Amino acid sequence: MIDTDVLIVGGGLVGTSLAIALSASNLRVTLVEGTQLQVDTGKAPPPGHDERNLALARASVNALTALGVWPHVAARATAIRGVRISRRGEFGVARFDAPAHGVDEFGATLPASELGRGLFLRLAECATLQRHAPATLAALESHADGVRARLTTPAGELRLHARLVVGADGTQSFVRRAAGIDVEEVDYAQTAFVCTAASQRAIDGIAYERFTATGPVAVLPLADRRCGIVLTVPTGDAARVGALSDAEFIELLHERFGYRLGRFSRLGRRVSYPLRRVMARRLVGARTVVVGNAAQTLHPIGAQGFNLGLRDAITLAEMLLDHRGDVDVGDAAMLARYAERRREDREGTAAFSDGLVRWTGSEGLPLKLMRSFGLVALDRIEPLQEWFVRRGMGFRGSVPRLALAAADRTASLDSTASAAARGGSKDSRR
Repeated sequence: MIDTDVLIVGGGLVGTSLAIALSASNLRVTLVEGTQLQVDTGKAPPPGHDERNLALARASVNALTALGVWPHVAARATAIRGVRISRRGEFGVARFDAPAHGVDEFGATLPASELGRGLFLRLAECATLQRHAPATLAALESHADGVRARLTTPAGELRLHARLVVGADGTQSFVRRAAGIDVEEVDYAQTAFVCTAASQRAIDGIAYERFTATGPVAVLPLADRRCGIVLTVPTGDAARVGALSDAEFIELLHERFGYRLGRFSRLGRRVSYPLRRVMARRLVGARTVVVGNAAQTLHPIGAQGFNLGLRDAITLAEMLLDHRGDVDVGDAAMLARYAERRREDREGTAAFSDGLVRWTGSEGLPLKLMRSFGLVALDRIEPLQEWFVRRGMGFRGSVPRLALAAADRTASLDSTASAAARGGSKDSRR
């Protein structure tokens, strides 16, 4: 039986980030992942990472910088210096530009595979971290003094005893089910097609969110003059769209997005994902906590999913790193404090994502007018813009310290968020 303080199940983007954040502590940390953890410095992406292009909020870039990951990925990241939000067939456009809000950028875009590679490279530098991969979690048993885990590995069965188990094992989380945590599910009856394309006109660091009656379209700035595309269609139409040729898919993209960037060309590999919301009814169980997609899987509208999951991880890391040596890391009271600290950010972000899907999809005339005037107000009313931008950059609720570790510590919005994290600003907590 191997003893460990924190057992992290799941070596994806969120689980690996948490392991890195805890690696320099005096805690014994063990990471379990189902695929071989190899650092591949070549062209191929590391195992287990997909074709998504992530829009990283400023708070996420700050955190990845503080964790020492950003130097490994910065060359492939593209700054988001502006955002444009519109709805097809309606008037009103909300425009956000970073300099107008006292920052150089709102965040950055990065392929998920590149972030995965950077995390693996940083993970290789964490000498004290214990890793088991490939390994599959077969069973969990909670006891008064800890959790007993049974792993299946190529070398045979392995047993561990942990004071705290962290489920970072995705939407179908084994850890969540073993802890008896139920979920609420919403099927949006939509499918997202994800790919890259080249644009005729330079995108110049602008991220576009275009709403339509059949689902949103996002166009993100990427390196090498390419764009990240997320095109959402009704699930009933997904088979037809999936069978389109590249030229036909580009025509559909222009029909939905328009020609503000000229013509798209050189379409990359397309992958599709059914969209649904899966929310854990609670975040903690007996000596167990769930983070990332195991805690909540959101619609990609507004690009909130990974950013929220990363804030789960760095908040938990902060609380574990701050724990006194005589306090059990699996203590129920501490886990309850974690759940309460994450409540505002989690519930607010999930409600925003879900509400945006519903608010932008209706074709009723009164709602069309409300949407158009709402976008005009968001474009022109400065306090409303500040409120929206602050939350879009990941500064909502009790902000973890790692999210504030940017080089530009004097930026006004970072300062506001820092005050909120210390309990000194009611405005940032609204």
